[in-house]
Amino acid sequence: MNQNEEFIEYHRALMSLSHDSAFIQSSRIEKMSALLDLCGRLLRVERVSVWKLTDSGDAINLECLNTLSDGIFTDTTTLSREQNPRYFEAMLTAEVIDARHAPTDPRTRQFNHSYLQPLGIKSILDAPVFDGSNLSGVICLEATSHRAWTLPEISIVTVVADTISLINSYEAWHASQQALDFISHYDELTGLPNLRAFRKHLEYLCKTEKTTPSMAVFWIDIDRIKSINDGMGETIGNHLIQETASRLQSLRIRGKEKVARSGGDEFLLLLRHTTEPEALRQVADQIQALLSQPLSMTEVDVATTVSIGISLYPADSKDPQSLLKQAEAAMYQAKECGRGQARFFNADLSIQARQQFQAEAEMRHAIASRELVAHYQPIVDAFSQKIVSVEALVRWQHPERGLISPDGFLNLVRSANLMKELGQAMLETVLEDVMTLRDQGVSIPGISLNLSAEQLLDPEFAGSVRNQLQRAQLPASTLDFEVTEDAIESDTKSLLDNLTTLVDMGASLSIDDFGTGYSSLSRLKHLPFTHLKIDRSFVSGLPDKQDDKAITLSILGLARGLGMSVVAEGVETVTQADWLQAQGCAYLQGYLLHRPMPFDQLAALLRGS
Repeated sequence: MNQNEEFIEYHRALMSLSHDSAFIQSSRIEKMSALLDLCGRLLRVERVSVWKLTDSGDAINLECLNTLSDGIFTDTTTLSREQNPRYFEAMLTAEVIDARHAPTDPRTRQFNHSYLQPLGIKSILDAPVFDGSNLSGVICLEATSHRAWTLPEISIVTVVADTISLINSYEAWHASQQALDFISHYDELTGLPNLRAFRKHLEYLCKTEKTTPSMAVFWIDIDRIKSINDGMGETIGNHLIQETASRLQSLRIRGKEKVARSGGDEFLLLLRHTTEPEALRQVADQIQALLSQPLSMTEVDVATTVSIGISLYPADSKDPQSLLKQAEAAMYQAKECGRGQARFFNADLSIQARQQFQAEAEMRHAIASRELVAHYQPIVDAFSQKIVSVEALVRWQHPERGLISPDGFLNLVRSANLMKELGQAMLETVLEDVMTLRDQGVSIPGISLNLSAEQLLDPEFAGSVRNQLQRAQLPASTLDFEVTEDAIESDTKSLLDNLTTLVDMGASLSIDDFGTGYSSLSRLKHLPFTHLKIDRSFVSGLPDKQDDKAITLSILGLARGLGMSVVAEGVETVTQADWLQAQGCAYLQGYLLHRPMPFDQLAALLRGS
């Protein structure tokens, strides 16, 4: 058998193993055992092992060993860099170490007396193993006779090492996906489910209304938390929030279904099987009594009360979003009555509902009157620092209150069901600004625009965009549409048609705030996106927080695998920018580089560059 045939035979055996469904579903140690056993039998080598490099890079530890005589086992053998500097020098350069005469080879002779001689090892062949782009260890073949390693043998060991590297990358990706899932559905401070998870559970129960008994939603707000934060510091405030979460979790009430933190100092409790007012009042009293007990911290006892709003299914509504709004409105009624109170939702007397109606009417007027304006934040090339595109960000130029950021009105827009109208107004404003730049002879970068789920579910949306671009005589390639993961949860024909049509027109698509939603990766790879934007919540912890580093590296690796470019949002420090650049993140956006600016400032900036 010639060397070509030999390699093909080895490779066929390895591929057969690595694609076997039982192998794929087995544990890490089972995978290692199977790979090392196959490698040892194919190459007729007495010892095949995998070694892991420590985080410090000062030693390698034996992870598992397969011998032809005794099979697989693990050990605590360690080889240190201090005692074997030449070997580590070769290994850390990701070199394949072909030590045919291991006791005399300069790279391996330093552990001859302590390791090679006692085990009778004459020849060694080591290949590097990676975890993503980082060296994680080696696979080592050790023969008790002198071996002149052939090219097919060296090649197949490299293929086995690559297979282990893929296993490492998958495990890192899986761990980061679990972290992403936790961030998407759980509150970091308390460990409770978040508002999104609570809403999904409520939606599920409401969909199965034939089998769902009556329910009550409690919206619980800690009174005076701002005063506590201002007077005693956020550490005390956070401790109070954590203790409130713990006490609500420990509360023993019949029908208690789910406790969640909706955000800030607010919590949710879902109670099933009863909507009898007297029983619910007793529950509210229990909550008040439990949460009003003083909390001992440092030299002072902190005591507070809570305001509670209650909405009922199906009496108040059968719609989960309405139930939440009604419970929140009832909570505001309780605060209006002096705090430390509990109130049922009352549609006739709801002060909050009337205020909401007035605010929604004001927002409709603002959209129709063009009070909503676009500010622009540049996105730059991470290496050249040149502006490659700008993101259009909505602002409300209120006639009395001045400029209002989106945090001050987007929830109002959503509750008023005005997201489509807002998106249409923003697109018109942006196209007008782009035409002004064109008329002034200013080079026009790409413009990113946020799309809402409501726009994507509108079957006429893509056609409307085409008509507006034709009227403006602008190519669709001017626009990049940013979509959050939540916006593409629906798998409707309208959504898929809109995305496909936008891309066919020449526009590009980005997934915004990647990692904070909950999307199927199998769906993402079939949707026509070309960019991912890493959410600022991950960037803010770089490069010190290990979880943020792991998630960011996972997103960068995923993007590379899918052929997508990556923009990191919220870059505020040079350290963050340098680390992201070093990891291959192509584009950066944040206050370190440029703050959002009105159109006139953008035009001046582009003329200057």
